[in-house]
Amino acid sequence: MITSVLVANRGEIACRIVRTCRELGIGTVAVHSDADAGALHTRVADATVRLPGAAPAETYLRGEAIVRAALAAGADAVHPGYGFLSENAGFARAVLGAGLVWIGPSPEAIEAMASKTRAKELMGLAPLREVTEADLPVLVKAAAGGGGRGMRVVRRLDELEAALRGARAEAASAFGDGTVFVEPYVEGARHVEVQVLADAHGTVRTLGTRDCSLQRRHQKVIEEAPAPGLSERLTSELHALAVRAARAVGYAGAGTVEFLVAGERVHFLEMNTRLQVEHPVTEAVFGVDLVAEQIRIAEGQALTADPPVARGHAVEARLYAEDPGRGWAPRTGRLHRFAVPDGVRLDTGYTDGDDIGVHYDPLLAKAVAHAPTRAEAIRKLATALERAVIHGPVTNRDLLVRSLRHQEFTAARMDTSFYDRHLPELTEPAPDPYAPLAAALADAHGRSRFGGWRNVPSQPQVKRYAVAGEEHEVRYRHTRTGPVADGVRVVRADARLVVLDVAGVQRRFEVSSYGDQVYVNTTVLTALPRFPDPAVQRAPGSLLAPMPGTVVRIADGLTAGAAVRAGEPLLWLEAMKMQHRIAAPVTGTLTALHAAPGQQVEPGTLLAVVRETS
Repeated sequence: MITSVLVANRGEIACRIVRTCRELGIGTVAVHSDADAGALHTRVADATVRLPGAAPAETYLRGEAIVRAALAAGADAVHPGYGFLSENAGFARAVLGAGLVWIGPSPEAIEAMASKTRAKELMGLAPLREVTEADLPVLVKAAAGGGGRGMRVVRRLDELEAALRGARAEAASAFGDGTVFVEPYVEGARHVEVQVLADAHGTVRTLGTRDCSLQRRHQKVIEEAPAPGLSERLTSELHALAVRAARAVGYAGAGTVEFLVAGERVHFLEMNTRLQVEHPVTEAVFGVDLVAEQIRIAEGQALTADPPVARGHAVEARLYAEDPGRGWAPRTGRLHRFAVPDGVRLDTGYTDGDDIGVHYDPLLAKAVAHAPTRAEAIRKLATALERAVIHGPVTNRDLLVRSLRHQEFTAARMDTSFYDRHLPELTEPAPDPYAPLAAALADAHGRSRFGGWRNVPSQPQVKRYAVAGEEHEVRYRHTRTGPVADGVRVVRADARLVVLDVAGVQRRFEVSSYGDQVYVNTTVLTALPRFPDPAVQRAPGSLLAPMPGTVVRIADGLTAGAAVRAGEPLLWLEAMKMQHRIAAPVTGTLTALHAAPGQQVEPGTLLAVVRETS
């Protein structure tokens, strides 16, 4: 029997594995980088071991260091979670070679399936060896790992070489393996997968389907189980193909077989030999704990004779610290307050006061709703996210709520191009028009010398805020009966709560401030000085870093004085394991280049200046 598990991961998945181990009476060991010292997963585990460094290559991708940590801490098993080394056969062998239990499939099964190229060959398919105009569009894809990293869609042959180079660099950074391959890109398809559970006694079981079609940068955003609208014939075919893939490699453990579905046609994508990020929707529908099942299988136990029965529908949304309206740019900073209403499952690696850094994936949490019907599950999740308190870096919360309520999603007519079609409308700013007034009233009360309003009339008060990139000026007046603003009656106003009567309807505004950042319900504002500081003005054409990160590459031959075209890539930043391209804003001349490879930059750092051609 396993008595202590080292979790070779971080964040929400490490916390989630620790939770199950605790329920089973199993001790836990967490590993952490220097950047993760004090992170939630280290606080919930029984013991911790430091991995010196911050970047994944220095820490969570160092298999030998993790094995030493397990032995030093007295663990007798290792659970890899997902990502990092979870699909690394060499790491699995090192764990087993050290006399530890590997909670996952055999190294041979990982080797056969974790390489996407070998998996396709095993299923009678093959990647493209040479790409011609007739093959376009194609997808460049990392052979190891997943999560959308190391993937590029190519629609023109002259873009292929750059896509290969970028995908290799991203894959090497995220998985320690820069191998990539090319396959046809199927447009207008749904991304459907099958959960597989198999033991070492010959039983292979499928636990239904999942739809993961809503994706950004080939990384899933919203997932659900079961996949809606599939015919019985198609569902049976998907299950049969998943069982075939598992049996072909003698699979034991939890795994997922992924497909693209176009109409009634099925295209095999890959088999992930690990736990999936979206596994909670399957757990909710079938009433199982997949981590507990992984542990039992690793202990040599057989699956129960009676398979679990599916009940209801579950939907999961991934909450990211990123700005979808600005190219999905990741965001960092202090998470001041984070709370989601009861009634939904929340898997997270963060709590109030934690810092979100630059080194790892920007996933804050996964919220999961389960209900008797799909419509009820969608409504439940959308409402919970809408009411969640998230005070900290910009997130994709508004995008998630709007996506869940979009008619294409509610009617189950979505495909993997959903965000290509709808992103502009889904990211259109829609701040509450009364939020600036509520912020100003709360601020005035908080700064009042007596903790309340003056009882004499005063001149109009003016306060300026930036909201969704636009400046708003608020004017109100103190009177003997309290503050007054045009067209609005102030029912109550203190530092944390403002109640306004708008056309006979009373509306409540909860206000929280952290320096210049103000949160009014779900609207985020920045308090502005009454008179702008001219010293902070930038020259036209200034390229500023949109996020904290590392400059990993400058365009070949780029120097000050070079002519550039609008949209031309000038340099690349790496942040949170993804590479982000910085392009020329206009056609003109590069008059200054301040960035250099290896340079660490903060948001707002001046990278370059392009003077527009008149």
